[in-house]
Amino acid sequence: MECLKLNCKTALHLNKHKAPCAWDLNLYRGCSHGCRYCYALYSHDYLNDSRFFDRIYCKTNLPDVLERELSSRSWKKEPVNLGGVTDSYQKAEKDMEIMPSVLHSLARHRTPAILLTKSDLIIRDISLLQDLKDSADVKVSVTITTMDKDLSAVLEPGAPSPQRRIDAVRQLKEAGISVGVSLMPVIPFLTDGKENLESVYCAADSVGAEFLRTNLLFLIGKTKQHFLNFIDSYDSRISTDIQKLYTGGNVSAEYVIQYKHLIVSLKEKYGLPPWTPLRFTNGRQKSLLDF
Repeated sequence: MECLKLNCKTALHLNKHKAPCAWDLNLYRGCSHGCRYCYALYSHDYLNDSRFFDRIYCKTNLPDVLERELSSRSWKKEPVNLGGVTDSYQKAEKDMEIMPSVLHSLARHRTPAILLTKSDLIIRDISLLQDLKDSADVKVSVTITTMDKDLSAVLEPGAPSPQRRIDAVRQLKEAGISVGVSLMPVIPFLTDGKENLESVYCAADSVGAEFLRTNLLFLIGKTKQHFLNFIDSYDSRISTDIQKLYTGGNVSAEYVIQYKHLIVSLKEKYGLPPWTPLRFTNGRQKSLLDF
């Protein structure tokens, strides 16, 4: 893996979709997790670099830029989404250590955050997350697509094992951090079976996850061809079925009905909501964010 320094002009980026909130913050370009279904491959386009998984661009000046932006009188202390494009706690972070400064700034300026990750490296910053929780608020979502370590190693070759991630959920919960699990994407014919889905629900429930949200695989642009190339080499029979199912970016309506029926039954069995309301407190302002 190659790590290159990149100076950013801005740290906070307005998210036109406003999901899960209006502001995004990404420390890196590229991601060493190497997920076969990665939806963020497009983000390297402006760099004219096709090596998304093994050439990582690190925004080393981001803490200074973020501090300037959060210090602005125009900043309204709105929730910020960290890791919406690339994981803030991927392998490069272990050496670069950009996140501690980011969390310090967010806490100092009483700015709440949502943090998405596939890495147990987040445990390193538990004390900083507690500070942010106390000054504003923070919600963490740990992505786990399967509890099968062998399948996970195929789908997410550079990410920590599912067990390490579920252990991270437990430690975050024990530290008083609001944390849940993202079971996404659910991959038809590969991770959509009841046994696989229930194993994640069961594991999340056993460590006190506050929510579990799911979503089906969405295939467009570079992601579609990248995933189809992988699945064709992994299992040609599954590849044929998936190509029939994904004539566009989404699966058929018939498939969605079956999938939702299974998810509803698991949600009822384990009592894990797909989202939890979180009241962010910013001085005198309070807003309800559904995540």
